[in-house]
Amino acid sequence: MESLLMVSLPKRSSFRTLARHLKKVYPVILTPVETGYVAYVPDLEINTQGSSLAETIEMARDAIGLWGVTQQDLERALPDPSTPPKPSDDELVTLVDIDFTSYRRVHDYRAVRKNLTIPSWLNAKAEQAGVNYSQILQEAWKDYLQVKEP
Repeated sequence: MESLLMVSLPKRSSFRTLARHLKKVYPVILTPVETGYVAYVPDLEINTQGSSLAETIEMARDAIGLWGVTQQDLERALPDPSTPPKPSDDELVTLVDIDFTSYRRVHDYRAVRKNLTIPSWLNAKAEQAGVNYSQILQEAWKDYLQVKEP
């Protein structure tokens, strides 16, 4: 029997790190269509598509991530990945990895409260101008970090 992945047990000190990240690798079947590719994840029974191989794999990873964090929110177990199936003549089979913990962190749009300390004179001017502190701070962080809206 062929082994798909070799896994070695981590050292005792790294078990905490391992527990922080829930990573899985699922097989994905890619079928060419006129507009690109359709991706099917048999273990999760989900489909997505893209206009190129790269975009389709990216869309599959996103679909797996969204499906997985939703299952976690519903307190359902995530299925273990199966062995990749044999592709038919027109299909490609690939493996797509996902770190559900990182996916959740990147796609978490909840507001987080932060305390801000500024000089009193600046606060007075900002209040006179009717400044929305949260909006200004968000815009400044996005500009500073060169982040665009998702």
